[in-house]
Amino acid sequence: MSDSRAAVRYAKATLDLAVDNKATDAVEKDMRAIVVTIGESRELKSMLTSPIVKSGVKKSALQNIFKGSHGITEGLIGILVENKRIGLLKEVAEKYIILNEDLKGKGVAFVTTAVPLTEQLEQKILKQVNALTGNKVVIKNKIDESIIGGFVLRVGDFQYDASIANKLNNLKREFTSSL
Repeated sequence: MSDSRAAVRYAKATLDLAVDNKATDAVEKDMRAIVVTIGESRELKSMLTSPIVKSGVKKSALQNIFKGSHGITEGLIGILVENKRIGLLKEVAEKYIILNEDLKGKGVAFVTTAVPLTEQLEQKILKQVNALTGNKVVIKNKIDESIIGGFVLRVGDFQYDASIANKLNNLKREFTSSL
């Protein structure tokens, strides 16, 4: 949990700097490249989180991989290495993208379901979320079979859990507390 909060703080600071320098889109492009690159490379992910690999090696590797990135992105990498938080790079990049989308008036709604959403259902959800938030929202569907059925909707700090697993847990709590 504290890592997530730290990632949000780094992402907010990076976004503030990008806004001041009118470079939000260029930095977002870099952040999307970081998310994809780290997400696709298990070796890179393990190198970044490894306590054995020296910080200087991590920094030079990242500078080579993301050569030509905006100065703000390079500065973020340098700060994360210096503060021994480079393992958070992918999460910081993801948080930056979400924060920048919110800034542009486009939110990201995460819908977790047991099975993939159909196009028709996705449009219904999109319409409802747009009406609730007043912002243009993009839906990201996550599949998690452990929720059994229903859905979990998360938009920013708001979360609505209408999953079968959550309802079963609530019933279980009620039965155990009434005994």
